[in-house]
Order: sequence, then structure tokens, then C-alpha cells
Amino acid sequence: MTTDAADRALLDQIDWDAPEIPEGLSTAEYDEVLHRLSVASVERHFDAFADIDWDHPDFEVRHDDPRWRLPEADPLGGSDWYRAQPLDRQIAMGLWRQSNIFKVGWQFESILIRGILQYNFSLPNRSTEYRYLMHEATEECHHIQMFQEAVNRVGIDVSGMPRWIRAVSPFLPLVAHRMPVIFFVGVLAGEEPIDHLQKAVLRSRREIHPVMGRIMEIHVAEEARHISFAHEFVKRHAPRLNPVSRFLVSLMFPVIMRILGDAILLPPKEFQRRFDVPEGLIDELYWKSDASERFLGDTFADVRMLAEESGLMNPVSRRVWKRLRMLGRRPSRFRSEPPTAFAG
Repeated sequence: MTTDAADRALLDQIDWDAPEIPEGLSTAEYDEVLHRLSVASVERHFDAFADIDWDHPDFEVRHDDPRWRLPEADPLGGSDWYRAQPLDRQIAMGLWRQSNIFKVGWQFESILIRGILQYNFSLPNRSTEYRYLMHEATEECHHIQMFQEAVNRVGIDVSGMPRWIRAVSPFLPLVAHRMPVIFFVGVLAGEEPIDHLQKAVLRSRREIHPVMGRIMEIHVAEEARHISFAHEFVKRHAPRLNPVSRFLVSLMFPVIMRILGDAILLPPKEFQRRFDVPEGLIDELYWKSDASERFLGDTFADVRMLAEESGLMNPVSRRVWKRLRMLGRRPSRFRSEPPTAFAG
């Protein structure tokens, strides 16, 4: 079978006449979920400066502290090349990389806040989405303060996101109004990788610097609500797209995940030049090896589950997930299922 014929055969497998609104949350159930998330934001939230004692002696950032070494949950931190480096060099790479991840985090959340305000601008009175999203925007403001304060305390002048994403960032929030499903898929692409990595570090019981541990605890706790909302939003709204739009979104879903995931997960070129990382090592660790494919499959298992549940997984889009090495062994059975449960 030729490639064109194979592609046509895949398209023929898509049920274009499937019901537009599959079984899922009713409007009342959806509103109740958002109400619970809003109440949780009121009852349990954090302040970047009230809940982190930045000036406590234990939180002092020293550039000779071995607790800043990269965790093994990070493919670079678990690599033979990294472990073979002298201790002072491991610490320097850990400080730089983790500071840059904080910078990427606040840059992404700045885009998210602007998109939320853009989306909320046209919502009707008494909208449960409006109320919850304003809680989320408030929390993200504190995350931005928290991340930037950490960067300031480390004292390394990192740039964060790749330059091309910084260049287009003023236009990305506009997507929220015109194509909200695409926007919240992008939200998950920014939230899921860092959430997965932070949970893996916290689950490992590895000793980490107290300031980094506290930031992770706060971020994971509040991101659980943000990720829950984005999942429910996509499950609610994606099936209501017309069949052609839904198909196009299904193809964009894995591509967006991969592009924004790389912006967070991959050490940038600046890092590679600064620390003389062997050419090809980053591609091997994060893209080309069997271990990297397992890492990517585990990282994006929750959003593959979402794609299945929201009608955004079909024979063609599954092929894109596989081509981008993100298909994994299977999707999660429930959100935040530990990757170790995938064994066997």
C-alpha cells in the first residue's frame, strides 16, 4: 500500500458522523466541578511571600550546596555523562538548569494569565468558568512571584523560554478567545511536563534544597486544581466542535504538547554551550533513545487519556502521537497515576 493510500485508509477509519456531544458531564455537573474548584481555591491557597520564609537561614542559596545537583528524574541528571562530572560542576549545572525551569515557568504562566483574561472578557454574568479562572489567575500571579524570587536568589541570569517563543508570546493569549480548546490544550502542554517532573522528584525522596522543595510543594498543590480545570474544559468543549475542527484539533494536540514540552524539559542551547555538553547527548536523552521514549510516554500519559476521553484521539492523530514518540505503552487510567504502575 502506498503512503497516500495508507493515509486515505486511516481517514476512512474516522467516524465523521459520530454524535457531537458524547456522554460526559452535564452542564449542572460541569458547573458543580468548577464550583468545588473555586471553593478549594478560597479555602486552601498560598502566598509567595507569606508561605515561603525566604530569609530563613535554611533557605539560603549557596553555590557549593550539593542539594542543587540535578535529580535522576531529569534525564540529564540521570545520565552517565552528568554523574561523571566533578561535584562542583554538577552543582553549577543543577543551579543553572533549575533556575531556568523556574524562569520558563513564570513566562508560561504570564501567557496563561493574559489568555485567561482574554477568554473571560466575553463570558456572561454568573459564569462558573469566569469565577474559577479568576481564582486560577490569582494563584498564577503568586507562582510568578515565587519563581522569579527563586531566580533572583540563585543569582544566575537565565533567559528561560526559547527566543522564538518569547517573540510570539504577545500573540498567544489571543488564541484563548478565538480557539479556546486549542488554548487550554496549550495550557496543559505547559503545566503537565513540569508537574510530572516535580512529582517525580518529590516521590523519589531525594534530598533537595529546602527552598526548591517548598516551591515544588506549593506548585504541585495548586497546579492540581489548574490541571483538573483544563482537563474538564477540554472534555466539555472539544466534543462540541464541528467534526472537521475536532479532527484538526486532534492533530494539533500532540504537536502542541511536544513543542511546549520541549521548551520546559530540554536544556537550551545556552546551557549546552556553557557546560560543554557533548553534541547529540541532549537529543539522545530526550528524543532518540528507548529511555527517552518511555520518559515522554510517562510524562504525557495523562493528556493521552484526556485525548481519548474528549474525542481527540483517532487513527490519524494516534499516528502523530507515535511519530513524536509520545504514545507510550498506554494512557493513564486516572490522573497522576505513577509511572511505576505501567511496568509489565
